[in-house]
Formats: sequence, structure tokens, C-alpha cells
Amino acid sequence: MKEESLDSLRVHYYKGELLENHAGSDPFALFNLWMNEARNSEIKEPNAMILSTLRDGRPTARVLLLKGLDERGFVFFTNYLSHKGEDLKVSPAASITFFWDHLERQVRIEGIVEKVSEEESTLYFHSRPRASQIGAWVSNQSAIIESREILEEKNNRLNEKFANTEVIPKPPYWGGYLLRPDSIEFWQGRPSRLHDRLLFTKTVDSWKRERLSP
Repeated sequence: MKEESLDSLRVHYYKGELLENHAGSDPFALFNLWMNEARNSEIKEPNAMILSTLRDGRPTARVLLLKGLDERGFVFFTNYLSHKGEDLKVSPAASITFFWDHLERQVRIEGIVEKVSEEESTLYFHSRPRASQIGAWVSNQSAIIESREILEEKNNRLNEKFANTEVIPKPPYWGGYLLRPDSIEFWQGRPSRLHDRLLFTKTVDSWKRERLSP
């Protein structure tokens, strides 16, 4: 069977619509609605998102998981010494993108990132599985290592070290970030590529909603 060329691949969008009278004026409420629908769909990790940062003036991106959402913004956790952590230290402007293919939806969020409190980071750290807590000590995230074996040996050593430790301490270089959004765009696939795009932009004390051309 001949493989289909990339330029002939087509997906027809038909599952929904995004109209102003259903979107409301609060982007957080709409995001929560969409996230709940994603969680109840066939999507394996509905909280998976692309975090884009700047390094030496160039964009760089990776996939990670959203771990919190409240009136402040969007929360994720990582190693502060990783590439993304170093990027955010230099330039706190960032964006996160969600794509839920089964629902034919995308959300793009832009804003400024700051660290969450040490208390919030510690609370979340201790909610993680024990193996993941040890993994945070094992990995010098983004650093070059010579082999997989080195990583596994370090993991074995640390499992032995913490074998009789009831509460594993949080590494000082590990914790959470909060992205405070100043714009949130919702995209719903529609037929004939006439997609719905609603952009919410932060004002002094509210959000301005505008429709964008697809």
C-alpha cells in the first residue's frame, strides 16, 4: 500500500462550535469546562501541555503536565536548574499550549511566570509517588550523562539511602512555577477551515473578548 504524502493528509473538523453566547466572559471558567470535557474523553493525558520559553532570543518548547489551576493562573513543577528553569530565570515571559485532538480543540496561553512558594512546592512534592520523589533527586535534569547505566546506578543508590526515611525531603532545586496569563485563546475546529477563535486579553480588572479570523 502506497504511503499517503504529507501534503495530502486531511482532517475534517465537525465536532463542535465556539460561539460568544456560550463562551462567557471568564476564560478560566471556559478553560475549566474544556479541561473537564477533555478529562472525560479518550485523551490519555488531558493535562499535557507544550511550554514555550526563550533561550538566547530563540523559542524552545517541550511537553510537560499542568498540575494546578486557580484564580492566579496555571501551575507546573520541574527542576529549577533544567533548561526551562534557566530560560525562565533570564526571561519570565512564556506560553503554554494545549491540543485536544479528540475534541478538535486548542488553547494558547501567554503570560509571565514566577515561582510558587516553597510551601506549595513541598506540599505537591510529598503528594507524588515515592519513586517520583526519589527520581527528582536522581536526575540533574537537562545535564549531559554518559549512559543510561549511570542514571540507574544513581537511582539504586538513592533508593538505598532513603530506604528507612519516612518523609523524603524535597530537593532545594525542585519546585513549582505559576504562569499568570495576560491572554488566553480558545480554538475550535470547524468545517472548511473556518475555525472558531476567541481571544481573551487581560485588562486592569477584567477580560476583553474578541473573535479572531481563522
